Amino acid sequence: MSVTRTIINTPSAPAAIGPYSQGVVVSGGRTLYSSGQIPLDPKSGALVGEGDVAAQTRQVLDNLEAVLAAADMQFSDVVRVGIFLADMGDFAVVNGFYAERFPQAPPARATVEVARLPKDVLVEIDVVAVAD
Repeated sequence: MSVTRTIINTPSAPAAIGPYSQGVVVSGGRTLYSSGQIPLDPKSGALVGEGDVAAQTRQVLDNLEAVLAAADMQFSDVVRVGIFLADMGDFAVVNGFYAERFPQAPPARATVEVARLPKDVLVEIDVVAVAD
C-alpha cells in the first residue's frame, strides 16, 4: 500500500511560527496529525485573549476547526487530543469549552501542565483525526 502525506496549510488558521506544518494528512486511511494550535488570530497573527484562558481556548478550538476543515474533516473525526496548560488550575474552564466541541463520544485525551508554552500562551491543543 502506498502512503502519501499531504501538508495542511490554511489561511483560516494561524501560520506556523516555526519549522512545522499546521497538519499532515496521511492517506490510505486519511489520518490527520495536527500541530499544536495556540490562540493566534489567523489574519493578524496577534495573540488573542492575553491572560484570559476562556478567550484563548475558544480561539485555539476555532484554529483546530479550521485545520480540520482544510483536511475535509471535523471534530467528530478526532480520535485523540493533547491539551497543554500553563496552569492546571485552568482545567475546568478549558474542559467546558472542550466539551462543547465534543458533545458525544469524545476522543481519547491527555491533559498536562507544562512549564511554558510558545508566546507564553495559557493553552495549546493538538489532535489526531481519522476519516473515511
